[in-house]
Amino acid sequence: MTRISVLTIAAGRADHLANVIHGLNAQEVPPSEFVIAYMQDAPYDDLPETAFPVRQVPVAGGTGALAEARNLAATTAIGDVLIFLDVDCIPHPHLVGDYAASVAEAPGLHMGEVMYLPRGATSAGVDFDRFGALAEKHSDRGAPPKSGRAICDDYRCFWSLNFAISREDWSRTGGFDERYTGYGGEDTDFGRTVDERGLPIWWLKGARVYHQHHAHCMPPIHHIESVVRNADLFASKWGHRTMEHWLYGFELMGLIEKRPDGITILRAPDDADFALCRTEDRPYSTTRRVLDILQSVDASTLDNKARTAEVEAAQSRMIRVAAE
Repeated sequence: MTRISVLTIAAGRADHLANVIHGLNAQEVPPSEFVIAYMQDAPYDDLPETAFPVRQVPVAGGTGALAEARNLAATTAIGDVLIFLDVDCIPHPHLVGDYAASVAEAPGLHMGEVMYLPRGATSAGVDFDRFGALAEKHSDRGAPPKSGRAICDDYRCFWSLNFAISREDWSRTGGFDERYTGYGGEDTDFGRTVDERGLPIWWLKGARVYHQHHAHCMPPIHHIESVVRNADLFASKWGHRTMEHWLYGFELMGLIEKRPDGITILRAPDDADFALCRTEDRPYSTTRRVLDILQSVDASTLDNKARTAEVEAAQSRMIRVAAE
């Protein structure tokens, strides 16, 4: 019998975590266990009861050790199939079954659907019919296939908030690079590693999660130091930077400067920066919205493909590490 482990990493957000467990309790194919790698002083208490084991393991590196936490959760897990969910992602009742079937059919990394809930959507509890009516797809996220599974030919599309992989293929990847600390870069690095190992990356129709609303900044100016540091770490490993859309946003805001010897942080974000980037009322956030505002672009009057090409060409300069 195939054992299926669902894994999450968490610090705070106890209400979000409880909703994840409610979603797991509703699974048509129940998991063999739920592993929580916690990045706080003490394990969670008063969690919802489950018919499957829930195990909590402490992360030595604390709140910024996201790569370490995912690796620890995977090492702790007993599963032949590993399903990774972020703590703000409520699994649809078909998620475990969808992933178990897809992983059994094909090697590689499998990415399910992500739909974004507006603020207040979970105030009345977990209601999948309501979530289905309210949730929105992220405009920057690739579309799932109409049915089944389709190849993803760009490792940069990998986001760790909802994916599954067999234990065997996880071992082939070597896990997340724990040199990445704080926010940013470890996902793209892992996707690149999966690609370099010759493992396919798949989009799935199904295996859906509903992302719970929380205040966030995009681009993530509250993590500017780790984004810059991790972008340079990525460059030292692969020969070019990543997170160029965030770096470009930081540059337009006057927070950083790209110099011949690297990227320099010029100042810390101020209240006006946070007001621009914070997403209190929208189901999800995009850097593109901020870029359009900073450049006085009315996106509604432009051809989206042309504007996207313009932005991609401009931000590509942030990738290069050689002196210009």
